[in-house]
Amino acid sequence: MDLPVMPPVKPMLARAASAIPPGMLYEPKWDGFRALVFRDGAELEITSRNTRPMTRYFPELVEILLAVLPERCVLDGEIVVIAPGGLDFEELSQRVHPAASRVDRLARETPVSFVAFDLLALGDTALVGEPLARRRAALEDLLAGRTGPGVASSPPPGSGPAGTELPPGRPPAGVYLTPATDDPDVAADWFRRFEGAGLDGLVAKPPAGHYEPDKRAMIKVKHERTADCVVAGYRPYKNDPAAVGSLLLGLYDGSSLLSVGVTSAFPMARRRELVGELAPLVTAIDDHPWARPGGPDGTEGADGAATRTPWDAGESRWARGRDLSFVPLRPERVVEVRYDHMEGPRFRHTTQFVRFRPDRDPLECTYEQLERPVGFEIADVLSGSGG
Repeated sequence: MDLPVMPPVKPMLARAASAIPPGMLYEPKWDGFRALVFRDGAELEITSRNTRPMTRYFPELVEILLAVLPERCVLDGEIVVIAPGGLDFEELSQRVHPAASRVDRLARETPVSFVAFDLLALGDTALVGEPLARRRAALEDLLAGRTGPGVASSPPPGSGPAGTELPPGRPPAGVYLTPATDDPDVAADWFRRFEGAGLDGLVAKPPAGHYEPDKRAMIKVKHERTADCVVAGYRPYKNDPAAVGSLLLGLYDGSSLLSVGVTSAFPMARRRELVGELAPLVTAIDDHPWARPGGPDGTEGADGAATRTPWDAGESRWARGRDLSFVPLRPERVVEVRYDHMEGPRFRHTTQFVRFRPDRDPLECTYEQLERPVGFEIADVLSGSGG
């Protein structure tokens, strides 16, 4: 491989902001794996945000990228799974697996797509020193002028890679161009509407800006909400068992207390104080809502109701080898946390601690308090349709 921009390259990053800034080019913020694609003839490499090789995990995407991209180019974008209800990060996370047989099976069952949003090189020309407006125009020309499997302005119907039949409503792998606008009112409408398709907010980029690898030269605006959760346990701090590492959060779904995530950003002195404050609530695991008959692999709570517990994280390869044990607490204390969005029944990311709420009844900490975005189609996101 001999390109004007060679791997490894760390992608340009974004710093957080609480409001949409003026005078920018705005794009939806996709919730997937950030990836750079390097193609030189028959050679193609996909690398992660941390420059790790990702090519082997997505054979169906490699096939399509080789079919539709020009012979020599470098693209920045996001790998996503487009499911019938929108983006599905949980399914995407399962695609990174060491077993070749599983990689091949999941490539057929849950094909990924690549959403392109920047062009770093084309032919023998490096574009990282060009302004974003010029790079964006070149990227639009590149994708608009090419035809091939999976290239469309919206997810195409039909069969998957190599004729594989897909479940109803699931599009095949594809290569898509992210929409962009310089109108902040349109961007605000996208921010409000596109969350219903599983997107993560907005990214704002200076139109005259160069591509700056590993620099926070963009701005991201994410959704932020608060929720009252039950504190049902804690994990000790990794280097100090006399300090709290993270509080384990729960929400009631009927009579079942479901594990929904953690909050963990405390000063060290506060971590030690919390151990003493929570000590009166420590209980035996057998008396806890997250006790699992038959051990951590059980699927039902003690009353036979379906539940989700911290043990379920062990089913993810990301948690393999981690100690998932925790100190169980009687579910009597309530905490208010900030979160961005949900992934199924749990918080997508680690939440931010706001305050304890002694005025709240734990039984009132239910899913009903959560704001649910209105559903939105990925096809409408990709076409930039806000209305």
